[in-house]
Amino acid sequence: MTLYDRLVELRDDGYRKFQAKLVPNIPAETIIGVRTPQLRRLAREVFASDCRDAFLCDLPHKYYEENLIHFFVLASIKDFDLCVRLTEEFLPYVDCWPVSDQATPKSFKRNRDRLLPYIKKWTASQHVYTARFGLRMLMNEYLGDDFKEEYLELAAAVRGEDYYLKMMVAWFFATALAKRYDESVRYFENRRLDDWVHKKAIQKAVESYRVSDEHKQYLKSLR
Repeated sequence: MTLYDRLVELRDDGYRKFQAKLVPNIPAETIIGVRTPQLRRLAREVFASDCRDAFLCDLPHKYYEENLIHFFVLASIKDFDLCVRLTEEFLPYVDCWPVSDQATPKSFKRNRDRLLPYIKKWTASQHVYTARFGLRMLMNEYLGDDFKEEYLELAAAVRGEDYYLKMMVAWFFATALAKRYDESVRYFENRRLDDWVHKKAIQKAVESYRVSDEHKQYLKSLR
């Protein structure tokens, strides 16, 4: 039984319709309708199988779920050099936000210093979902103990009119306001961001339980 056959076997038409509305920028016929826990289970099977390498090389995939499985498989690769090479090969084929947002390779977390040059390259990419992926990695891995103010500059430099890219920049800065308020609030006081991103990031920060009431009140005044 092929991977496609397995996916069809797990198809949920109601979920397929829901996903088609959630990801309107890809053709609905490329969505089979398989839930994420089942995709993760299939990805573990692919990762452990003899066909893993063939699957990872078979690009572009036809179906949305194949792309999700692809990133779930990549996330399990422990060797950093191999993982980052395969990630770079795959990123140009990522065509929607759920695929770019779902997986965080384990090897990336253990190699932040080695990952940073790639993040700088990805965030500067003209390909929307490569830039979005780079921003998400920057947000997830570099706003904690390894934080440097230059990371805020990296995110602020990302510009474009695509909705999903702008939303990721807003999400990054809303998270930065929760984790690194003193450094990131200056970007709002000085209006360093695109106006839409500025307002959306404040909205998301005000809605966050991780931002204090005092900070929320001040941010509202900066809208």
